Amino acid sequence: MPPILSVRAVAKTYKNGFTALRAVDLAIEKGEIFALLGPNGAGKTTLISIVCGTVTMTSGQVLVDGHDIARDYRAARSRIGLVPQEIALDIFATVWNTVSFSRGLFGKRPNPAYIESLLRDLSLWDKRNSRVIELSGGMKRRVMIAKALSHEPDILFLDEPTAGVDVGLRRDMWTLVRKLRDKGVTVILTTHYIEEAEEMADRVGVIDDGRLLLVEETTHLMRKLGKRRLTLALQHPMEAIPPELAGWSLELEADGQHLVYSFDANAEDTGIPTLLRRLGEKGIDFKDLDTSRSSLEDIFVSLVERAA
Repeated sequence: MPPILSVRAVAKTYKNGFTALRAVDLAIEKGEIFALLGPNGAGKTTLISIVCGTVTMTSGQVLVDGHDIARDYRAARSRIGLVPQEIALDIFATVWNTVSFSRGLFGKRPNPAYIESLLRDLSLWDKRNSRVIELSGGMKRRVMIAKALSHEPDILFLDEPTAGVDVGLRRDMWTLVRKLRDKGVTVILTTHYIEEAEEMADRVGVIDDGRLLLVEETTHLMRKLGKRRLTLALQHPMEAIPPELAGWSLELEADGQHLVYSFDANAEDTGIPTLLRRLGEKGIDFKDLDTSRSSLEDIFVSLVERAA
């Protein structure tokens, strides 16, 4: 089965000479949750805007469910729902009319039962007759999501969807995302909440300076690039790591009270037994130890720094 979204050698250079995207290739399968990670200005929003037709690419090709966005824009766009970062709503319209009108813009017949289900899923049913101007910022964000889903799209783009929103909305949104995935909807999100990408996404793409650095299954990426940390709570604080231990990947934390060793959990020899023996020989005692794995955020920072 061909991918539901195919991005081929897409580049974007603006009139002022700034290159936002550099020959990006990306294929996304139907029904997956894909997280696009990158620092501000990396090209995330530009890529989404090109796919959604609000920005024209300089070169390349984008196919949405087999429809070329340049030659068959209407068919391609009808399969996409977009929740942008900025809230853009008719503040004097009611919630019900806003969502229903958006459905009509895509040529969909009225379906009050579907709109009701959507508003209930987003905790908006009690606000259906309220005007947008009367809503809180979090409620307006919910309306934006309902608008994007009003025409039952096959692909939903969420551009920084939970930035600055309340915990309740974040919880409702991810519950809804899981329901959509179960129905076969493809969800593509950009986020700064990397722990959400780690928990929710099937695959992760890392973009920086307009280049897609990698695309990996989340679990595979964690396994391949994730490191583990051994944290030793020292019996007596240290001011500096002894020169005899300079060859080890060691750091002091918590004002010298913790000695942290980073190691590759997949290596045949992690070096931990040798390190502990060496510490004993140096008379460095510890009262507790703990191990933890690196997060997706650690991996992301490492990749961006490596590409710089």
